[in-house]
Amino acid sequence: MTERISRCTAAFFAAVAVAFIVEMTTPVAAQQPDASVDQAQIDLGKRTYAQKCSHCHGPNMVSAGTIAPDLRNFPDDRERFFITVKLGKNGRMPPWGDILSDEQLTGLWAYLMSRRNP
Repeated sequence: MTERISRCTAAFFAAVAVAFIVEMTTPVAAQQPDASVDQAQIDLGKRTYAQKCSHCHGPNMVSAGTIAPDLRNFPDDRERFFITVKLGKNGRMPPWGDILSDEQLTGLWAYLMSRRNP
């Protein structure tokens, strides 16, 4: 039992350490939203991302170890983003056009741009 608790404790501290390292290595510009973007849109995008996207793209857009790309490195190409999300990509990303509203997509784009790592 003690060995199991020790493993759980070690795994917890390892996860905290990784999260800390990721946060510390994220450039300040990527942590602060662009003032020209509406904060309400960013907040909507963050909620939508957590509900619909994070299981593949990882929490806070940090890769979950899947084939899904790190979205912080997504190019500044709004049209490409909307097309990819609406129609899906290469059979690996499902289409979300019938699930997400245009408002949610705009929010996702705002959130993505607020976290972008150019």
